[in-house]
Parts: sequence; structure tokens; C-alpha cells
Amino acid sequence: MSLSESSCYTIINSQETEPYNELQLKTDLEKGEINVKIDSLKKVIQLLLNGERLPSLLMTIIRFVLPLQNHTIKKLLLIYWEIVPKTSGDGKLLQEMILVCDAYRKDLQHPNEFLRGSTLRFLCKLKEPELLEPLMPAIRACLEHRHSYVRRNAVLAIFTIYKNFEWLVPDGPELIATFLDSQQDMSCKRNAFLMLLHADQERALNYLASCLDQVNNFGDILQLVIVELIYKVCHANPSERSRFIRCIYNLLNSSSNAVRYEAAGTLVTLSTAPTAIKAAVSCYIDLIIKESDNNVKLIVLDRLIALKENENMERVMQELVMDILRVLSATDIEVRRKTLTLALELISSRNIEEMVLVLKKEVSKTHNVEHEDTGKYRQLLVRTLHTCCIKFPDVAATVIPVLIEFLSDSNELAAGDVLVFVREAIQKFENLRPLIIEKLLEAFPAIKSPKVHRAALWILGEYATSNKDILDVFSVINQTLGEVPIVEAEQKRLAGDENGETEQQQNSVQNSTNVPNNKVTSDGTYATQSAFSVAPISKKIERPALRQYLMDGDFFIGTTLASTLTKLVLKYFDLEQNEMKHNRLATTAMLIMSSILHLGKSGLPTKPITNDDADRIFLCLKTLSERTAEIVDIFKNACRIALSNMLNAQNDEEAATQKDKQKIAAKIQADDPIAFNQLSNGKNDQLGENVFESSLNQALAGTKASTLADIAQANNKLNKVTQLTGFSDPVYAEAYVHVNQYDIVLDVLIVNQTNDTLQNCTLELATVGDLKLVERPHPVVLAPHDFCNIKANVKVSSTENGIIFGNIVYDTTGSNVVVLNTIHIDIMDYILPASCTDTEFRTMWVEFEWENKVSVNTTLTDLHEYLKLLLKSTNMKCLTPEKALSGQCGFMAANMYARSIFGEDALANLSIEKPVDRPDAPVTGHIRIRAKSQGMALSLGDKINHTQKCLHEKSVAA
Repeated sequence: MSLSESSCYTIINSQETEPYNELQLKTDLEKGEINVKIDSLKKVIQLLLNGERLPSLLMTIIRFVLPLQNHTIKKLLLIYWEIVPKTSGDGKLLQEMILVCDAYRKDLQHPNEFLRGSTLRFLCKLKEPELLEPLMPAIRACLEHRHSYVRRNAVLAIFTIYKNFEWLVPDGPELIATFLDSQQDMSCKRNAFLMLLHADQERALNYLASCLDQVNNFGDILQLVIVELIYKVCHANPSERSRFIRCIYNLLNSSSNAVRYEAAGTLVTLSTAPTAIKAAVSCYIDLIIKESDNNVKLIVLDRLIALKENENMERVMQELVMDILRVLSATDIEVRRKTLTLALELISSRNIEEMVLVLKKEVSKTHNVEHEDTGKYRQLLVRTLHTCCIKFPDVAATVIPVLIEFLSDSNELAAGDVLVFVREAIQKFENLRPLIIEKLLEAFPAIKSPKVHRAALWILGEYATSNKDILDVFSVINQTLGEVPIVEAEQKRLAGDENGETEQQQNSVQNSTNVPNNKVTSDGTYATQSAFSVAPISKKIERPALRQYLMDGDFFIGTTLASTLTKLVLKYFDLEQNEMKHNRLATTAMLIMSSILHLGKSGLPTKPITNDDADRIFLCLKTLSERTAEIVDIFKNACRIALSNMLNAQNDEEAATQKDKQKIAAKIQADDPIAFNQLSNGKNDQLGENVFESSLNQALAGTKASTLADIAQANNKLNKVTQLTGFSDPVYAEAYVHVNQYDIVLDVLIVNQTNDTLQNCTLELATVGDLKLVERPHPVVLAPHDFCNIKANVKVSSTENGIIFGNIVYDTTGSNVVVLNTIHIDIMDYILPASCTDTEFRTMWVEFEWENKVSVNTTLTDLHEYLKLLLKSTNMKCLTPEKALSGQCGFMAANMYARSIFGEDALANLSIEKPVDRPDAPVTGHIRIRAKSQGMALSLGDKINHTQKCLHEKSVAA
């Protein structure tokens, strides 16, 4: 038997470190009680699994343990017979196994159905035909046993024996076909049908054709096998599709979700007819809605997304967008996110209005709902409606009033996204500007977040262009700011509060002397109250929103307010001819700005105004007083031009991304070669084989590419080889490190360079970091100048630099140890470029607590070259638009983002510079890395430092 065909056993780890005593085990197996024999047999099994052979115990177990009728011993013996060596050194079957074979025969005829069934399952694992041949009559007899457990295991035993040793049961398919016709138990029918599927498809097809109308009444386990058969047959022989397609349609209505899922997947591969695609997609949608497991929902959603990639299927799915939106009834945020993304990609002008109505209903459902993901869901709905309006401007007028209601939402993320949408909509849709301004003014007093208020002020200052709008903005600002001058008003309020507190204290003293106070009740009678019946009054000062921000020390909103007032006044000068009204409005604006400055220096707020904020407000005051042409043009025109350029850059980037995602239609040229399936070698052509199996084989073994690709792949593999020992060591070792998502496979080559036989040559490994060794490699025996390959699996649980170290231990005359070089795991294998919005980036930047600041130390003299090097070495994506980085200057700032396969986010901010007057000067600056975990931040910093060090060494060598 070749090594690839040898059996694979489960390794049972033994916690005992004491050396075993073979003589004691033999005594316990001979003379011990039942419990002692059970424990001894367990120890023997563990020793066999750990590499011991124990040949002297075989006859002892046959004589003293095999005749026992204890069920626990029977189960342990089945494991023992599976793993015990059954052949001698020359490959011949041991004579003792004849006695064991007789025991098998007795168990197959035992009156207990469990022992019969267990023995039949065990026979499926035997690879010795000499042991199986005498048992064939007993196995055949089990097909007629009264109990289904025995019958279905007998079918499996015959199936396995027929597959491995066909000459032992040459009439196997005919025997099982006869058995299948007479069976009523679904598990027996399933196993029998499964054998016919793999052993004799023609008989399986004949049986299926005879009971096509009864398939819906079969059990789900049999229906799954029937779906598999139809899939294989129809791919091998397309002319059979019309014969079995109706059966697949019927299975879409099965009571089993697993059967419905497989039937839908089979249907879309067998037929591209619109009715078939529609039926399959409807089945998928129904599965998502009715299935409670979120993982199943996500799997089926991914299947729908994959179907959308086919152009023909996408057209049919566009008609089912409203059905897809029914999935929003799920509570999981990831399911909702994928559903909305899929719906947005399928939406068209025919059903956009219906989709907007559904989304508006979803918005109303989220009101007054307390759930941890409600805020994120509202944000998703906002972004979806935003995208709908940009793609289909006709629905913007109905969506904008709904979205502006979000401005008063307590969820700052959703309100912020609304302002981003309003800013883009008011720039692109000139006809909707009056409506947006009106709704924004209505919602302005109810806004609760300073960030949202700042954005709303900017929009109002930029796009309020009529006299009425400008005066309305001033009115709403006065309403949300309160009485000015602010300092005098606050001092009056404080003085009034102190008088009120003094009066309250006097009343308390009066009450404490038991002088009753008379209180008039609602019916006109008097009631008496004392200090013991009056609760203390804790009066909280309530202020308008803008004033409260300023009192809390947030003067950044004061600068936004000053800039907005300046823009409005300058526009009002162009619209209104009356100079008295000019002066009145300008005076009002300047009074508000000077009042904010006075408040910032008064000491009343919790934090004083910063110098930057004060300078900005002073600039606005100076602009209104002097009205210099250059500054006035900046306030009136430059801001809107900057917004327009930014939106155009975003649109260009999105258009480029969509262009990359566009599917290239398959074109067949006149001189293209014709592929004949009959002449295909089967490696690249999937017609006639199970696509599921081929994809699994590709995942396990990789795809077979052209010769040049094979050479490139081999070279890439050689680059990942790490030398573990020196060439002069007695044992030479090198490892190929293969990273496969969540685990690492070490393929270690060990070469014996001595003239001695190395006994118990063991590879001992240990890890540092979030790495875990799955299993300890087994000892091997190496002949002189022999070599072997040992594989070790390491589990990875997070994106962090890891180290694998260890040694090789072997026995010759004594114990010898060879220390191995360390293997450093590169975190770049787990980090992938990703995208996020500016808002999400800032939110994560504030939330992440671990920061690593790395100094730039490089010989590069070009800012753009250093950015490219950084992106290549860290697998991060630059979020800053290319237009913002274009041009030459002495400074560059860029944001970068990446995401690991474990769902960990990594942010980076690059700030570099170089003297403009010194072209040969190297780039200097810093890189700030932020991550949720410390290991991620430190590992990325180490990677950047290592890249810079390697670059520096190359430049020195050059």
C-alpha cells in the first residue's frame, strides 16, 4: 500500500508521562476485573496511536479480552483491530488474525443489532481482503436483518468492499438494486441509492425514473443524493436535462432547507431560462427569510451576489429586487448591509420608486427602537437613500424630506451622513435648492450634535442666495444662539439663579423651624407642607443649542458661525440696495462675532477660546469692516468651487472603480480554437464532472496553469524556503512556509548528513505570539544520508508578528540536539487593502486606543516614491484622492487603511516633507499607525522599519 493510500487515524493525546509497563498491561488484561481490562485496553490503544507496536499483547487480547461480551470492550476492540498492525515484516497477514476473523463472523451473527451494525461500520475501514473474504456470506445476510441500523450499515460495508475489492462482491450493484426496490426505510434507501450513484449510475437512473413522481415524499437525506445524481448526469449528458429538470423544480418545494438550497444551485447550472433563474432566486430569498441562522443567511446572500455576476441572471434578478428587500426583516446588521448592497446593484428606473417607499418604511420602523445595531442600520439606510438619489435624481424630491428628519437623530453617524448627502444634493440639483434650504431651516433648531450643526451652518451660508433665505437663516441662528451679548446675558442669568437659591435657602430655614407653609391645591383648599415634605430642587440651566456648545468650550463651531454670517452678509450686499439694511445686518453679524470673542476670554465657559479660533473670528470681522476684493471673492466663490472640485474627484474615482468592476463579455473570434469535450483531458474543462468537486480540488491542490506560470509558482515557492540549520550540522533542515488564511503549514525537509542511523528523530517546535501548534510531529527514523519531509500545522488567531522556533532531537549513542533558526511570520500575508469613507476613518481614528508613531528614515528623495514604497510594503490602500496628492511641493499628508482576514482594522496617517530648495535631501517625517489591538499597531510599525532598513542597506551597498 502506498503512503498516500494509508489510513489516517485520530490522534488521542495522552496526558500521562510515566513509562508504560508491558508486563503489567499483560497481567491486567489476563487476570483483571472488567473495569481494569477496559482501562488497560485504553492504554494499549493510546500507546499504539503514539507509535508503539506491542506485538506480545496481541495474543493476550485474543485469548482473554476478545471472548468478553461487555459492550464497552466490544467498542474498544473495534478501535484496537483497526489500528493494530495486521501484517508481518514481509507484508504477509499474521496467523493470529484468523482467530480475529472468526470473532468478526460471530459479531456479524450476534442477536444484538448494535454489535452487528458497529461491526459492519468497522469492516468499512479494513484494507485486507484476506480478512473480508470469509465474512462475505455474513455481510450479505445482514441485508435482510429486521433492524434498519444493521441493514444500512450492511449496504455501506458492501459499497466499500465493492469499491476497494470488486472481485469479492462482483454482483454488488445488482444486489443493492434489488435491495433498494424492497426497502421502505429512508436511511437504507439513501445508502443504497448512494452506492448505485457511484457504482452503477445506469441502475440509479432507472430507479429514479421509476419513482419520479414520489420524490417529494422521500426523506431529505435521499433527496440530497437524488439532486447530486441529477447534477452529475445532466452535466455528463446534457440531453438528459429535459428528463429530470421537472424533478429539480419539484425539489424546490421540499420541506428541507438543505434540499431546497442544493436544488436551486443545481437548477441555475442546468438551465439559463428566465423561469428557472427566477424560481431558483425566489427559493434562495425564501430560504434567507425563513432560516433563523445568520450564517446561513449570509451564505445564501453570497450565492445571490455570485449569481448577479452573470449578465443573463442579473436581468432576471432585477425583477425580484422588491423580494430581495424582504430580507431586511432580519435583525443582523451584516445581513442587512449585504442585502442593501445587492439591491442597489440591481435597482433600475422601473422599480426605484418602490424601493424608496420600502426604505422609507424601514426608516420609520427604526424610530423609538432600542437595539445595539439600530444606529448602524439607520446609517445604512441613509447611505442607501443617498446613493438612490444620486443614481436616480427623479426621486430626490421625495427622499430629501425623509432624510433631513435624521438631523435631529441622537445617532451622530446617521445625522453626519445626511449632511454629506444634503451637501452633494444641493450642489448637483439646483432645482431642489429651495426645498433643501426650507427643510434644513425647519430641522436646524432640533439638531443635537455640534458636528452636524457645523455642517448645516456651512451649507446654509453657502447656498442661501435670496433675501428671504438669508434673513431666515439669521432668524434661526438668533433662535438657537439666544440673547446677545452673551456674557451680559449669562451674568444676568447667574445673578438671577443666585437670588433664587438665596430665597430657597431662606424658605428652607423657615421650614426647618417647623413654620408651616400654606399651599393652594387645585380644588382651592389649603394644604400644609414643611421642609420634610419638599424635595430639594436641583435646577439645571437650559440654554439654546449653539450657546450650550460655546459654554462647553467648543469654539470651533463659533468660527463656523462667523464664517457663515460673513458669507450671508456679503451676499446680502449684492442683493439688497438699501444701505440702512446693509448696515443693520452687518452690525448684527459683527455683534454676534464680537460677543463670541468676549465670551471666550471671559472665563465663563469650561474651556477658553483657542488662538486659532480667535484669529479666524477676527478675520471674519476684518472682512466685514474692510471688504477687500480678494478676501470677499474667497468667501463668495472659492468655497463652492472647492466643494465642486472635491465632488468631481469623488465621482471620477467612483467611475474608475465601476469601470474596473465591469464584466467583460466573452467574445469568440473567428480564428479561436474549438474545444472538443471528447478530446479534453478533463483538467480545465468542467463539463461532465461535478463543479463542486472540481472547485474543492482546486482549493486543496491549486489549479494547474501553463508551463511559465508553473515555473513562476515554483520560483515563488523557493522564495519562501527558510534554512533552519547550517550545512555543516549533522542534521540539515529547511522549511517551506505556506500560509493558508487561518493556518500555517510548515513543510520541513530533514536530511541526515551522518553515517549513523538516527533513532527517534523528532522535530520540536514552539511559538511566540498568537500562534498555536496544532499537533506535535511524530518521531522518525533516518538511515545514513536519508531524508524525509515532516509537516506541522500552526493555527493563527490574530494579525500579529509571530515567531516559530525549536530544535531537532535524535538518538545515536546518546541524546543529541540541533537548534533551529527562528521562522518569522510575515503579517503581510494576513493584511489586505480596504476602503472606507472619511467619516468612518475619523470615527475609527478616535475610537482606536493603540497608536504607534514611526519616524521616516529613508534615502528616498521623492515624496510620491516614498508613498508608493509604503503602500507596497504594508498592503494598505491610500484613501487620499490622487488629485490631492498630485503636484510637487515640500509636504505630503495621506490617510491609509487596511483590513486583516480576521476583521481587524489598521489605520495610518503619513506626514512627510523635504526642503524645496534642496532636491537631494531625503524625505523626513512620521507615520502614525492606529489599531484596535496593540499587536497590530506594533507589527505594522516593525514592518515599516524593516522595509526602511532594507532600503537603506541596498543604497549603501550600491
